[in-house]
Amino acid sequence: MRNFFFICFLLVITVVATAGLRGTKSRRPPLEIFPDMVRQLKVKEQAPSVFFPDGRASRMPVAGTVCWEEPVENPYFSTGIIGDQWGEGIPLEVSMDTLRMGKERFEIYCSACHGLAGYGNGIATHFNLFGVPNYHQDHTRQMPDGQLFYIITHGQGMMLGYGANLSLEERWAIVAYIRALQKSQNFPLGELSEEQKRLLKEANP
Repeated sequence: MRNFFFICFLLVITVVATAGLRGTKSRRPPLEIFPDMVRQLKVKEQAPSVFFPDGRASRMPVAGTVCWEEPVENPYFSTGIIGDQWGEGIPLEVSMDTLRMGKERFEIYCSACHGLAGYGNGIATHFNLFGVPNYHQDHTRQMPDGQLFYIITHGQGMMLGYGANLSLEERWAIVAYIRALQKSQNFPLGELSEEQKRLLKEANP
């Protein structure tokens, strides 16, 4: 038994001496028993690849591929554009169910960067992510509904698009919820009814 522990001890010392400690700096490449995840073999978007003859890692859709979304009669509903301009208005019924769906999807897909109230202070900004739009600035408040929908669909700047993750209805529901957030933070108190003021005071004693 004593020899067993002695052999195990020698093996540990050998592994540590050979592989080194994480964080140790050296000009020589590390000897890895298991490949480090930061250097794993994977395809990165828009990166070259020697695997395919054309040298591209990103592949074109298979011939005959069709859009998974149902065709719509109103192009604005699927693009956010009317003619050659951004459209205005939410092209679906904005009910409480719509806003609940928009809130749920917003908190899943958007709040990490934009924050739960839309001030651009989500958890991702604590890790050196700068330039996240604040929905309550005049620039964003005045942005057309169609442009918001387009950005959610296709992305902008460092933000990736969510067209492949969210249905048309879900994207418009997020737009509707963003508008509700903006009104909740910028609505003049004097324009509230007495009943609304009473409910507001009860919610914020």
